[in-house]
Amino acid sequence: MEKLHLHQDKWRDIVFGSVVLFVVIIDQLTKALIRANLALGEVSFDAGIFRIIHIQNTGAAFGIFKDHSLTLIITSIIGIVVILILVFLLRSRWHFLESMWVRVGMALVMGGTIGNNLIDRIRQGYVTDFIDFKIWPAWNVADASITIGVIIIAYRLIFYSGTLKSKV
Repeated sequence: MEKLHLHQDKWRDIVFGSVVLFVVIIDQLTKALIRANLALGEVSFDAGIFRIIHIQNTGAAFGIFKDHSLTLIITSIIGIVVILILVFLLRSRWHFLESMWVRVGMALVMGGTIGNNLIDRIRQGYVTDFIDFKIWPAWNVADASITIGVIIIAYRLIFYSGTLKSKV
């Protein structure tokens, strides 16, 4: 039984790392494509309420903390360290962290944080956004990843944390 538990932990760790890497790669590729093919402010596709536009964001979500890249980088590093502690050190203490869904949610948040807040801000001092629904601030793959990850984690916490019997 102990051997099976170790195998499941390794599998969850592989899934975690793979999701983080996938998000970072897709996020960075899409942003590189936008920067290479669109001038700042240029629109490549416009369907009324939705458009693809090249935007540089020096702030965080909804434009808060504009021009505070160092603060956002430090916050991101702290967030990544907290996620790693939760996923690898505290998972045996808080059993809901052993759930594959929670692990995927954490990986989505971490991948988005690395892609958006660390790589972009360290390399460029800003984040490239390009998905714009016009009624909401523009965003990118990393933003979507973070949002989806938080929704998955919240859902699992709200509906399964007290009754979680299976670790899947």
